Amino acid sequence: MDPHRFRAQFPSLADTTHLASCSQGAIATSVTAALAEMAYLVRDQGAPWGAWMTEVERLRATAAGFLNASASEIALVPSASHGAFQVANAVDFADRGVIVSMAAEFPSVGQVLHAQRRGDGETRWVSHDAMRTLGVVEAYRAQIDDATRLVSIPLALYANGSLQPVNEIAKHAREVGARVLVDAYQAAGVVPIDVAGIDCDYLITGTLKYLLGLAGIAVLFARSGVADQHPPRMTGWFGRVDPFDFDPTSLDVPKEARRFESGTPAIPTVYAVRAGIEVLNQVDPIARWTHVENLVAETSARLAETGETLSGPAPDAKPGPQVAVVDPDPEALAAFLAARRIVTSPRGSILRIAFHYYNTTEDIDLVCNAIAECRRQA
Repeated sequence: MDPHRFRAQFPSLADTTHLASCSQGAIATSVTAALAEMAYLVRDQGAPWGAWMTEVERLRATAAGFLNASASEIALVPSASHGAFQVANAVDFADRGVIVSMAAEFPSVGQVLHAQRRGDGETRWVSHDAMRTLGVVEAYRAQIDDATRLVSIPLALYANGSLQPVNEIAKHAREVGARVLVDAYQAAGVVPIDVAGIDCDYLITGTLKYLLGLAGIAVLFARSGVADQHPPRMTGWFGRVDPFDFDPTSLDVPKEARRFESGTPAIPTVYAVRAGIEVLNQVDPIARWTHVENLVAETSARLAETGETLSGPAPDAKPGPQVAVVDPDPEALAAFLAARRIVTSPRGSILRIAFHYYNTTEDIDLVCNAIAECRRQA
């Protein structure tokens, strides 16, 4: 399916230029229909638990297929923060107490890991300056040693979308016997992800951004054969061998990744997310990513030519699905664009312009011209 046919499935794009998929993806007609189906079932059946559980397992299988994992390696958790907590608590830090994380990591992961390892030297941060001067791989290598138990790596940075050299970093983690966690939230849905080719023990991604769903579900991949050093401490009835056994005195732990689940998942989001991933499955992953790469490259070139300052990747990282415009007041710039029905995502000192397969070169014209108009008015 070409981008124009793909785009036709998103009604809002008829009058809106959606360049904020790094925050919330546009909503397809099939996602709206899935939500309507869920609402109808509640109206018709009152408490359609059988249908809900079927949909949960359908989502598990769909997410597994999208990542090239097995369904037994997929846990459906409420958020990336929940997933990061489960990973950190599965690891024994008694004899090796260090987590290595990136200062540019999104707080959903970075703050959770930091909270688990309070104290001097227990969390080591790979700094922005080190990544710029040494490169990402060497900056990580400088922090990893025999005391390291867990290394956390964002596949794509939330601030500028740049893609990190995950496997090269993971190589140094493996040399000291550390486990590897990858946060793919800012990549999954546009960047092809095959967990068979990523050297990680765990991978987290959420569903409201490039996966075209809604908030309330994150996908935690836990590689088969990686044993927990501690059983899950955040748990609930969905984390049992048989959730419908209803025995509060039993605390059995499944071998599958669903051991990291807790309470009832966000059922409306379950319906929406599966529909969103099915929309993505209409397009070859390489074609989807090539299209986005071309949009990012053209937009970056055009904005740079007009004098805009862009936040680009570190020396050994690569451009991702975003163009990051440095601005003294990105909230004001985003508001200026929003008044012209151009949706972007400001963060800190950056205006993020995020592309998906439904975006076109016409979108580039609109956003570049609008930014130029804003500068002229200023």
